[in-house]
Amino acid sequence: MNKWMTSGAAMLLVASILTGCAKDSGTASSGGGQAEQTKFSISLRTLAYTYVEKSPNLNEDKWVKQLEEFTDTNLKIILVPHKEYEQKMVQMFATNDIPDVVQGDGGVNGKEMAGSVEAGVFQPLEELLQKYGQNLLKTIPQEAWDKVTYDGHIYAIPEYLSNPSRRATWIRKDLLDQTGLKVPTTVEETLKVLRAFKELGVENPYMGREDFKYADTFFGAYDVQPFLSMMEQQGNEIVPKFMDSENMQQALSVYKTMYEEGLINKEFATINSTVFKNSILSGKAGMWSMNANELIQWEKQLKESVPEAEIEIIPSPVGPDGKGGYYLYGPVTRAYFINKNATDPEGIIRFFDWMVSGEAEKFFTYGIEGDTYTMNGDTIAYDSPTDSAGVDEERYRQSFLWLVQDTKYNKGSLSLTEEGKKLMNIYDTLLVNEGRDGITFDPRLESLVGNPDVAPNSDTAPPLLLTHMIKMVYGKEPISDWPKVVEEWKSKGGDKVIKEATEKFNANEGVTASRR
Repeated sequence: MNKWMTSGAAMLLVASILTGCAKDSGTASSGGGQAEQTKFSISLRTLAYTYVEKSPNLNEDKWVKQLEEFTDTNLKIILVPHKEYEQKMVQMFATNDIPDVVQGDGGVNGKEMAGSVEAGVFQPLEELLQKYGQNLLKTIPQEAWDKVTYDGHIYAIPEYLSNPSRRATWIRKDLLDQTGLKVPTTVEETLKVLRAFKELGVENPYMGREDFKYADTFFGAYDVQPFLSMMEQQGNEIVPKFMDSENMQQALSVYKTMYEEGLINKEFATINSTVFKNSILSGKAGMWSMNANELIQWEKQLKESVPEAEIEIIPSPVGPDGKGGYYLYGPVTRAYFINKNATDPEGIIRFFDWMVSGEAEKFFTYGIEGDTYTMNGDTIAYDSPTDSAGVDEERYRQSFLWLVQDTKYNKGSLSLTEEGKKLMNIYDTLLVNEGRDGITFDPRLESLVGNPDVAPNSDTAPPLLLTHMIKMVYGKEPISDWPKVVEEWKSKGGDKVIKEATEKFNANEGVTASRR
């Protein structure tokens, strides 16, 4: 892992370096039989999970040891730092120090994969899946398999998401009750609630965050999120939604109003994910955005500092078209690629096939019988932890360590409590009806790959745009200059993006149409 933590040749062109074979990882072979232990290395992104990043050695963790016992494996987990994920992945391929299994962000063409699938680093899996992964084939939906298919071959085992609307608008319901106001539905009603929160003395009526990450509520209301999946047809061209200058200026004006009135932290542009979460969990925020499946854990941790606190997911504020919400996730949340030089790919497939078994679901959801749960006949008696450390550990087991599952929510855990059933209902009745999407391309447009300054990520704006967006909110540039920003983006490579997107759309080449 130390090699992964250095900078070195991180940004070398992988295509020119991946000429030799990946070095042997020392994997012990089971010969395809069931009797011998399967030993393999696997890289996993830390995902900013507190339990993971604070672990002195995850390979000695009790849950990992129990997982190895269930699957008759010997794992060597190599952690990839969350904040430097893409850089460290590129470095890994550049140095040819590649584990037996590599976790990717989603499909085969992500930036973090650095062209490794096309370069032949990983092996096709369809024959192995037919022999050793029938449970995977029966459980995982076809659209997820399609996302990890390249040149007619399956190259990864996908963790999947059955409901793409995952992010949500959260509110401190106890504070809303104190204001006497109803749940807001429009932008203006939301601003009214935020102003009321400020009158109550809430430090951050709306919790902002750097790069507008998990703070894009109002860009969603006006349907101008400047993200990778947000392109649309205008006339005969396929263009980014942020080129809708009228609505983009309205969205920026909302943030500027919030900044000027103290409804968002004056330093929001430098608030990182840790400060963001800590501020919320210490009771300093009134409204924010986060993945809905985190709700119960966050509320438990918040109650440690504010016992009377109540969190509720509410409809995201709607804009002029009567819609709102956050960007829709793709069908694959994580994917696992097997190195072509792994010595026991059969055993690795069996390991992942176990992940979708009933035994796996019970282990990841409830833990170990006699330790974290008991059986009363056929009924499971399980009490979710309420202390912060326990919540972090449960979240790690249920989400991080459970490598292949439907990541919409943990049905087994949620179905045990009324609050859990309420959260499932929110997914199935509220979130399923909101969210923004657009035309996207897989593989990523070459004009974006070669020009990172004009290229958006999945949930952040292109660096060129982001600089202007922040300056406009801070009053350093007039919002009315947004059309000039668009022209700057086009002049620095955006015109090539539009041309390539339009050509590929007309040829129906790698196009994924909007789902909402």
